[in-house]
Amino acid sequence: MDRNVRYLFIITISLIIIGLLTIYSTSTHDGLPKEKNVFLRQVVWSGLGVIAFFVFANLNYRRFYDLSFVLYGISITLLLLVLIFGRSRMGAQRWLELGGFNFQPSELAKFSLILFLSRYLSHKDISSIKSNINDLGFIRSIVVPAILAGIPAVLVLEQPDLGTALMFMLIFLSLIFVAGIKKRYILPLLVSGTALLPLFWHFLKDYQRERLLVFLNPNIDPLGAGYTVIQSKIAVGSGQLLGRGWLSGTQNTLNFLPERHTDFIFSCFAESSGFLGAFILLVLFYLLLKECMNIAYLTKDPFGRLIAVGIISIISLQALINISMTIGLLPVVGIPLPLVSYGGTSMLVSCAGIGIIANIAKMRMIF
Repeated sequence: MDRNVRYLFIITISLIIIGLLTIYSTSTHDGLPKEKNVFLRQVVWSGLGVIAFFVFANLNYRRFYDLSFVLYGISITLLLLVLIFGRSRMGAQRWLELGGFNFQPSELAKFSLILFLSRYLSHKDISSIKSNINDLGFIRSIVVPAILAGIPAVLVLEQPDLGTALMFMLIFLSLIFVAGIKKRYILPLLVSGTALLPLFWHFLKDYQRERLLVFLNPNIDPLGAGYTVIQSKIAVGSGQLLGRGWLSGTQNTLNFLPERHTDFIFSCFAESSGFLGAFILLVLFYLLLKECMNIAYLTKDPFGRLIAVGIISIISLQALINISMTIGLLPVVGIPLPLVSYGGTSMLVSCAGIGIIANIAKMRMIF
């Protein structure tokens, strides 16, 4: 096995195991309906994720150059189907049911957008990539990619899923920066976007506004919108240095913390393993980011570099946002912790994405 593939696999499987152990601890107590078999389902998804990792690690990533248009179109179609036939849960319509399993098209849409923008912003001729990108005007280098990212973002926002919608725009910003778009184009975009942020307040749902207000002051509604954040902080803090031990966290076992197997799984893990365990988890994500960025830096193929940066950026940003919201540093936006939180679609897409980066490492000597 290639060194990069082996290294990426070890980090990936370590994060998956942490997730499985934590999900098991959250599903063995009252609060999660046992008939859902949450842990067993995640074991199946994890196994499929490992298979996806090796399949994509041995599949030439250049094949996605021609498939990017098709995958993007399929993703947009699936997002439209969600709005029509999607399954609702807790006020959100984000899933399509396939053979007894719930499939979340927005996860596939993030992956397809990375491939699509990577193709759009790259060029087959390595020697001319910089001049071609720099020669593009503001419309082709900023407006067109923004529209490509904005279409799935708007569809996801209608579900509603503000957190995932924001991730599409972060993908767009990450890729145009790495592609070498002129800074005089990017800077005005960032400034104008920041200036327009207050206007989005009027387009938010009531519960989304509550989350923002609770972020500023969780004690505004301690038994309502602020309850989860307060309980999450208690869980993280009660872990102290070494944690309360596996299956022993009070916030988890006594069902004080909602959504503890999905968005707030980090809180349960931190409660059981303490600061030391949380630090190890952060180190694993850092090592994953570092290895993937090294691979992106060493490859000379612009298409491969953009794919690698896009995939690891989305995984790292999701991890950063998820952990930050569980400790009150960011508003709650409903973003899972990659490879750790419960969720089949997220697991498959994350493992497949890391597998693609492993393949980029294997193929980089050809370019």
